[in-house]
Amino acid sequence: MKIKVLIVDDSALIRGVMKEIINSQPDMEVVGVAPDPLAARDLIKLTNPDVLTLDVEMPKMDGLEFLEKLMRLRPMPVLMVSSLTERGSEITMRALELGAVDFVTKPKISIQSGMLEYTDVIAEKIRIAARARIKPRTLPSHGQAAAGELAPLRNPFTSSEKLIIIGASTGGTEAIKDFLIQLPSDCPGILITQHMPEGFTRSFANRLDKLCKISVKEAEGGERVLPGHAYLAPGHSHLLLVRSGANYMTKLDQGPPVNRHRPSVDVLFHSAAVSAGKNAVGVILTGMGKDGAAGMLEMKKAGAYNLAQDEASCVVFGMPKEAIAIGATHDVGPLHELPGRVMEFFAAHGNRAMRV
Repeated sequence: MKIKVLIVDDSALIRGVMKEIINSQPDMEVVGVAPDPLAARDLIKLTNPDVLTLDVEMPKMDGLEFLEKLMRLRPMPVLMVSSLTERGSEITMRALELGAVDFVTKPKISIQSGMLEYTDVIAEKIRIAARARIKPRTLPSHGQAAAGELAPLRNPFTSSEKLIIIGASTGGTEAIKDFLIQLPSDCPGILITQHMPEGFTRSFANRLDKLCKISVKEAEGGERVLPGHAYLAPGHSHLLLVRSGANYMTKLDQGPPVNRHRPSVDVLFHSAAVSAGKNAVGVILTGMGKDGAAGMLEMKKAGAYNLAQDEASCVVFGMPKEAIAIGATHDVGPLHELPGRVMEFFAAHGNRAMRV
């Protein structure tokens, strides 16, 4: 059975190109197109789509307002179609908080030719969205933890020698937020790779920085990794952990994509295995594909302690599943328990090496 897709975009050109891309795939079809959310509302009832593609900025009804109502009243997989602008990236981050599965960016070049070059990306993201676990979202007020979320954890063991290394993809923006928001301000330094294009990682980091007790920033390369700070891989580069004397430092690399991704989780995890060994805890969160599994296994062999998000709490149980399958993890658990397990591990083990 084909994946039914409803396209919502105020641009007739984009609607036409998206329709051409989707209908060219053997496993999906466009069941309707709408120029605005009001028209989309009626088409959703009429066509019952599996996936909705939604322009970030829409006329007649604010796109975010429409998405919020949709996820509350009729939760379904939504793929945002976003512009590479500061405003567009901020709105996209908010859309992911509201429950959108993922987003695809509009090209800067000629729209029609550019979108056609995105055929494989758009088609794959629609396939992932169709398989995603969608739950109704209830958002907290700005800067507050969601209902049922644990209070920020205390850190009974603090050492600049300890590190938390995180990798995620589809669904990861919310998973990373839910993980970081529980950590105390003096937790070990954190390096993060989230599959996200250039132009969006800075907005994501800024949003996390406002919500969390720790400081969060987009990595610039050459920074000393400090306790209570998290460094997010920028969308244009791989993020690596390196040593400089007694200090851990960040390094950026614009080498070719690994597992089709730059930044790649495998690249970060491999560098953590080499540079940190038993001083690191690896965490692999929701995401499609296998990026991170091989690197996490290297971390385990180097003495790191590794955790994976469980299937029930993942939007897409791909990356954690692959890491678990090859024996790269020590523990698997629901997202809301992982921060506590990390801090408990640091408290229990201190400077002792993890036996593999």
